[in-house]
Amino acid sequence: MISPLKIAWAQITFQRLRLLAALLGVAFAVILVFVQLGFQRALYDSSVRWHTALGYDIALISPKATYIVNPPGFPRNRVYQALGVAGIASVTPVYIGIAEWRNPQDPLQARNIYVMGFDPSDRGFALAGDERQIARLRMPDRVLFDRLSRPEFGPVANQLISGRTVTTEINNRDAEVVGLYELGTSFGIDGSIVTSDLNFRRIFPDRSASRVELGLLNIEPGADLKVVQEAVRSALPGDVRVLTRAEFIQHEVDYWSNSTPIGYVFGMGVAMGLAVGLIIVYQILFSDVQDHLKEYATLKAMGYSQGFLSRIVLNEAVLLALVGFVPGLLLSLLVYTQASTATNLPVEMTPIRVALVLALTVGMCAFSGLLALRKLRAADPAELF
Repeated sequence: MISPLKIAWAQITFQRLRLLAALLGVAFAVILVFVQLGFQRALYDSSVRWHTALGYDIALISPKATYIVNPPGFPRNRVYQALGVAGIASVTPVYIGIAEWRNPQDPLQARNIYVMGFDPSDRGFALAGDERQIARLRMPDRVLFDRLSRPEFGPVANQLISGRTVTTEINNRDAEVVGLYELGTSFGIDGSIVTSDLNFRRIFPDRSASRVELGLLNIEPGADLKVVQEAVRSALPGDVRVLTRAEFIQHEVDYWSNSTPIGYVFGMGVAMGLAVGLIIVYQILFSDVQDHLKEYATLKAMGYSQGFLSRIVLNEAVLLALVGFVPGLLLSLLVYTQASTATNLPVEMTPIRVALVLALTVGMCAFSGLLALRKLRAADPAELF
């Protein structure tokens, strides 16, 4: 008996233009799905860069805080109250604000920049580099700059690496960049700087020193994280939330996925990509069945079952999915590379995403094949005579 797979391959390769149209349709759907999933994941990964880079086990935030870009404050003494709880080894009060940064190369250009302030003697800032770099922040009007910030903030990293002194204005106050760290941008942060708590209050003179936006707690070695978290929660009043690192990260992801339209938009983009591919593949398969109804009827007259003919169409659908997936994947890799370079966002291809999109593509084409089977039932051997 002839293999349904061989017949399916002969069918889809017989008309080259139709095959090309089908492959372009599948590849377009694959690219659209990859781009939507890639940017959605980049949104979530970039939004929690600070959460993962800071050194802590438990975080304190305001109950009104929605995301880390510009959260409301809470009393700083809550952080030091937590230090008295059994199992807490150290604490770091953190100030967060948005300041106006002037491009040091072109002072006429000004952009908002994300600012974090902390006591350089605290251990919460692993991202700020070695002790010598952090010690420089003890001097007035000194900051560290994220070398992965958007280029609109100026060639700060290149100037520092070349040995030049970099000075600029932050909230109309002169400041010097004395070091670099690497973190990157997000959908809410184009660039960032880190400084001491004293320098933070110089940049924001109207801000009260008694209110902070974030508290970082480190537990003692061997202490049970959940037990210490509950102890801190019991010791503090309700004007702070006590979250583990994992809960703090999930809190941020939930905000972007549920409280903003961005997560919905990306999900809709995936659905639209699959819908476009489904329609194109269905039209191709329907036309193919329509053009070969007599051949299918002949096979029925020869004794081949309806199931055998259905497997031919479904094999065509799967072959179109596999062949169209390859160029879609290759073009998606190119789009990811360009997007990552242009935005500094973590747009990366992962094996899990490749497997997911491949499964979605095969499912999309298989469903198109099932829809096309309705026309195949019209193949009647009696019409041949």
